This record gives sequence, structure tokens and C-alpha cells, in this order.
Amino acid sequence: MTITVLLVDDHPVVRSGLRAVLDSGVTTTGGGVTVVGEAATGEAAVALAEQLRPQVVLCDLRLGDGIDGIQTTAALRALEPAPAVLILTTFDRDAEILGAIEAGAAGYLLKDVAPEVIVEGIERAAAGDMFLTPDIASRVLKGMRDPLPKLTDREVEVLRLLATGAANKEIARALFVTEATVKSHVAHIFTKLDVDSRSRAIHLAQETGLI
Repeated sequence: MTITVLLVDDHPVVRSGLRAVLDSGVTTTGGGVTVVGEAATGEAAVALAEQLRPQVVLCDLRLGDGIDGIQTTAALRALEPAPAVLILTTFDRDAEILGAIEAGAAGYLLKDVAPEVIVEGIERAAAGDMFLTPDIASRVLKGMRDPLPKLTDREVEVLRLLATGAANKEIARALFVTEATVKSHVAHIFTKLDVDSRSRAIHLAQETGLI
């Protein structure tokens, strides 16, 4: 049996390499993997998935402009029929791993895994199973046991204003504080949520109900 896969990565060279790996991959049942399409953005991935109906979407986490891998996962899982989504990325922050799983990803792999692990992940995802390497699985379990650190009321205020697209200067004016104070709050928010960008902080806060 052949498993159909849609590749989603904003780097053409990466997509080409993955296609070569997957087209020569063999599953444990002796079947193959066929790449039926490629997309460079999350929006294109959703449109192609509706058209091609792949069994599995192999998706990067960072996709340049537009929606990211977590948002793409949620959109793909909302389709009917919904493909399984396997994240393959270089980013391994706990918040991103948990965000992807919560969005409906069937697995989360780092790009330094062996090709056969990717093929196994695709096979398991197509079968409806969750596939995580042992180190990622232990971090997911830890994250489920340990809730996100609590933000202060002022940090929540800053995060809500960030979500409106406000710049530091505008937030400082709205809260009657200095711009340096706002920068300090933003730094604390990033540290507590284990993120490295405003967009990730906002997305994680919205996903987890912080704002």
C-alpha cells in the first residue's frame, strides 16, 4: 500500500531532499511513500490538501510570511477528510512542541532524525497513531504535567496589547509607563512562555487561554 504525502516547507532545497528520501522509502509493510504535492506556505498547503487529499502532510513549523506550522496544522485538521499532520522542523522549544500537538499534529520530529524515522513517522501517522521520538515524548509528558508559568496581571495587559499589533511606544502610552518598562515586560513574557517572537507569544497565549 502506498501512503500519499504533501510536503510543506518554505525552502525548495529541503523539499527536494525530502522528496528524494520519501520516494525511495519503504514502510514496514513493504509499501511505499508517494509525494503528491509540495507547498511553501501554510495557506497553499491547506488549498492543496483540499484538492489532493493526501493521507499525511509533512509540515515545517516556520513557513515565512503567513500562517505558521501550528496554525497550518489546525487548519488542515479542520478539513473533511482531515489528513494526519506530522511536524518536521529544526525548532524544539517545549512551547512549540506542545502547541503543535494541541493543534492536532500526529507527531513532531526534528530534521536531524534518520530518513527511516521520517518514513516510520509517516506510516504511523497514516495509521492514526501518535509518533514521537523518546526525547520529544518525555518533554510532551512533562509539559502536560507542568502548566505554563503564570503571568502577572501587567504582563497579561502587555500581551493583550501586543495581540492588537501595538508597538512598544503605543503600549507604554496606553499603560502610562516608560517604553523601557514595556521592553522589560515583553522580555519576561518571552522567558516565561519559552518563545522567541511576539507572534509565537500571542499564538501560544491565545491557544492556552492566557488572553
